[in-house]
Amino acid sequence: MTDGNPAALDRVVGLLYDELRAMARNRLSSERSGHTLSATAVVNEVYLKLAGHHRISAPDRTRFLAVAATTMRRVLVDYARTRRRQKRGGGEANVPLDQVEHLLSDTEADEVLALDAALTRLAEINPRGAEVVQQRFYAGLSLEETAALLNVSTKTVQRDWIAARAWLRKEVVQELDP
Repeated sequence: MTDGNPAALDRVVGLLYDELRAMARNRLSSERSGHTLSATAVVNEVYLKLAGHHRISAPDRTRFLAVAATTMRRVLVDYARTRRRQKRGGGEANVPLDQVEHLLSDTEADEVLALDAALTRLAEINPRGAEVVQQRFYAGLSLEETAALLNVSTKTVQRDWIAARAWLRKEVVQELDP
């Protein structure tokens, strides 16, 4: 889609902006109320990261949304890591708690990082299952869209989705409660 042309990225993001915001809004809907990371901020961060790439291989809408979902995952994980660093001081002077309330709660940051670590482990043992989770969870693709993206049947995606979610649930719980 962007083929190394910065103006192409602007056009594609302009055309898919509402879908990108819906993806981000969907991901942020499980966060606590009053969270200051908005869907618009997430999309803007995704755009900046994508703009930093010289070439994005995304020949169609679904593949571009898949690339955007991967980038969105990285943005949210980076945000959680920043939250964790700030929680532990990050080498900076202590700041009163009321000045950092806008960040993820400790529990939310730990959950995001535990999910990311588990998803990385899943990718090592079940790459397609991890890709299904990535596209369904982060991109918000339907079973049918995910199947088309991966060139497999909808039933295969459904089986992978069920198995991967169960595996991730177990792994995240174990990581959070060692």
